[in-house]
Amino acid sequence: MSILLYISDFIIPAMFLSIILYGFMKRVNVFDHFIDGAKDGFTTVLNIMPTILGLMIAVGIMRASGALDLLVWLIAPFARRLAFPEESLPLVLMRLVSSSAATGLLIDIFENHGPDSFIGRFVSIMMSSTETVFYTMSVYFMAVKVTKTRYTLTGALLANFIGVAASLVITYHLY
Repeated sequence: MSILLYISDFIIPAMFLSIILYGFMKRVNVFDHFIDGAKDGFTTVLNIMPTILGLMIAVGIMRASGALDLLVWLIAPFARRLAFPEESLPLVLMRLVSSSAATGLLIDIFENHGPDSFIGRFVSIMMSSTETVFYTMSVYFMAVKVTKTRYTLTGALLANFIGVAASLVITYHLY
């Protein structure tokens, strides 16, 4: 096991060194290409910043205004009929928008129920099986200037719903 730890400590530095050596062998100015890539990355960050800021504000408003609680209250009767843990509904909804907000809710669930509880295990599996659909779509589509998303949102929401359902089924069968 210690040999694996030793190897893993050197994988990333070895990759960097091999890229630099390969560039030198091909007589490429590696540093200039690195600077160009960093400039492109910085430009991309500046282009997507308004989208990220808008999503952060939307999440803050949703939590502070009580809109998330209202939405959970509306969905809760259906969740009860499906034996879906009501405590996880805010996390399921917030996961669509913000990973950091969802992580905060996840920690709240762990503190209230414990990570080894049924709901703790369910939300752990669910967090690994779902994606922040609205964040991902807005940031990536904004970065590459996609304007016609066609069926992306429908497909992403369906995949997310299946991920949540599969997480619940897996948790019921394993625990």
